[in-house]
Amino acid sequence: MFYEVLVTDHIRVEPNKFGMDTDDAVRTQLEESYASFQDKDIGTVVAVLEVLDVKEGIIIPGDGAAYYESTFKLIVFRPELQEIVYGNIEEITNFGAFIDLGIIRGMIHISQTMDDFVSFSDSGVLSGKDGKRTLVQGDKCMARIVAISYKGEEPKIGLTMRQPGLGKLEWVKAEKENAKKKMEQAVAVEAKAAKGGKK
Repeated sequence: MFYEVLVTDHIRVEPNKFGMDTDDAVRTQLEESYASFQDKDIGTVVAVLEVLDVKEGIIIPGDGAAYYESTFKLIVFRPELQEIVYGNIEEITNFGAFIDLGIIRGMIHISQTMDDFVSFSDSGVLSGKDGKRTLVQGDKCMARIVAISYKGEEPKIGLTMRQPGLGKLEWVKAEKENAKKKMEQAVAVEAKAAKGGKK
């Protein structure tokens, strides 16, 4: 989920930015320092939204940079358990698929790709045995976050598509159309029964 976060931090502005206006130098340094920054509590930084306050800077002896206590807003992505996410299949492997969620990527184990026995082919396709559904690189999908781990450099996101309303967008659309047809048939049967009961 995307959040707007208010942060106060001491920003180390490098000497090559001393010729700039202080606010511009701090913003430029923030954009460089926080590009793809990830933190368990904050999330993954998408962008620096706004610099609200920059206090007077200090220089620490032995360090040529200046430090400015600054308050700023960030847009971050923080994955939440049970959240439904949208993404593209980025890579197919023999154990599942990686989905590009825009900011980070998630992994979906082969057993969680569809409600079927799934096999992997050398051509990079995951295929369902009974339903004849396939997943290939580039497919657009809806998935649910079922696991989050912050071990390592970036968060690891575990996904599932084995629930109603999830999976490849073509599958989701077909399921909705089938549900609509069944509902129309049930309404027609009910109307016919009600009409037959009146004499």
